[in-house]
Amino acid sequence: MTDDADLQIVWFKRDLRVADHRALAQAAQQGPVLPLFVVEPDLWRQSDMSGRQWEFVAECLTSLREELSFLGQPLVVRIGDVVETLDCFFTRFRKVTLWSHQETGNAWTFSRDKRVDEWRRRNGVVWHEISQSGVVRRLRTRNGWANKWDAFMAEPVTPPPTALQPLQGVPAGPIPLLSHLGIARDACPQRQRGGRRAAMNCLHSFLTVRGRPYRRAMSSPMAAAEHCSRISPHLAWGTLSIREVAQAVWKRQIDLKQSGVKNSWLGSMSSFQGRLHWRDHFIQKLEDQPDLEFHNMHGAYDGIRSKESDAAKLSAWSLGETGLPFVDACMRSLMATGWMNFRMRAMLMAVASYHLWLDWRAPGERLARLFTDYEPGIHWPQVQMQSGTTGINTVRIYNPIKQGYDQDPGGVFIRQWVPELADVPSEFIHEPWRWEGAQSFMDKTYPSAIVDHLASAKEARRKIWAVRHGEDYSKNANAIQNKHGSRRSGIQMRGRGKREARSQLQLSLPLGPR
Repeated sequence: MTDDADLQIVWFKRDLRVADHRALAQAAQQGPVLPLFVVEPDLWRQSDMSGRQWEFVAECLTSLREELSFLGQPLVVRIGDVVETLDCFFTRFRKVTLWSHQETGNAWTFSRDKRVDEWRRRNGVVWHEISQSGVVRRLRTRNGWANKWDAFMAEPVTPPPTALQPLQGVPAGPIPLLSHLGIARDACPQRQRGGRRAAMNCLHSFLTVRGRPYRRAMSSPMAAAEHCSRISPHLAWGTLSIREVAQAVWKRQIDLKQSGVKNSWLGSMSSFQGRLHWRDHFIQKLEDQPDLEFHNMHGAYDGIRSKESDAAKLSAWSLGETGLPFVDACMRSLMATGWMNFRMRAMLMAVASYHLWLDWRAPGERLARLFTDYEPGIHWPQVQMQSGTTGINTVRIYNPIKQGYDQDPGGVFIRQWVPELADVPSEFIHEPWRWEGAQSFMDKTYPSAIVDHLASAKEARRKIWAVRHGEDYSKNANAIQNKHGSRRSGIQMRGRGKREARSQLQLSLPLGPR
């Protein structure tokens, strides 16, 4: 293309794929496309970002570059400030249209997008931001939200462009390593791998092999690691679109019913599709109220916990050294794998917030960095929910010892991740201090419990419930419910259209690339 041609810049963010990428498909219909990813060092220095996340993203970018190269124009990668990067292309080409998907990210990305909007206004550049999920920007009311979600997911999956025109004189640029960005190495030896191939293989194996016991296995950290979908990092970074996944699940349900299957598959698929709905329901909360990343959803809880967290307790919790075996096993597993099932994520946050009485922001940052599938829109509303500061959710204070007995009765998971307790008899593995041989390792190779879990839970419950009194509390809680509540009558995934329409839903699930 010539430098006076109209250039379509497709800015990739958390949408690292070519399939079901409406911004890319629509841009390709308008003219030559420059597919762009900007590595923003300032973003990766934020307290909720980490090296393990970047390494996953780098693998996704390598995969995306291969897919785009196959179409004719490889991914262009630049390192630096996105406004400055866009300005360089604008200075050169002058006729520029910007395309991207909408993003519900952390506060830093929210601020950055506002700067991009100021830049495009100043320069008369059109910016098309296209929705890629059921999250609705500038939503006025939650009424009818579930119906809109169903309708969006039933829309046809957008195929990638058949070809892209190669751009001359625009070098692709390197995909940087951690060391190039000044990001500390973050050891995560069992981290999932990124990229489209890994995403499709993961989804396919869940829908056809691993997912059958999903409904009963999702609560156990050991069983969940195998039988949960494990596609969450691929949804978080966009190597899969949620619409692709929703339609794949619907198709699987139809196939199961048509084949006459009457076993746990149907129940598991029903539970999983509910989780897809739940995902966007929570992201919508942060979209509607970005400041809940930093501030209590219900103001009555302001000041209930000190912002100056107890450093010793925070460190012990962060390293899996609380002396509560099941809690420590979960934290160490998370550190090594970058993933943890939902129930254990909730327990980890609840222990930090209630038993250790830490303000939720610091533990929330620690968990965000550990999660390869960190999705701000899910993470921060959940952090507040598990800390009791939303004003509208049930206060759920997990008993960390009981959770161990329930989810790891034989102590297999504990022994895997807390080898210091390998010699403790099974009947004492959840409460090793009760074993007569405890003096051989307690406070030597493994610490004593840093809190009395029963007494600390009782005190936390008293403090939390003491706030829930008075007319002002209820009035504010009602306003929060009206803004963020699920409208339970509509949250079930009822509709995908008529049976005839549903039977035609298609999604290719190859084990290899496109």
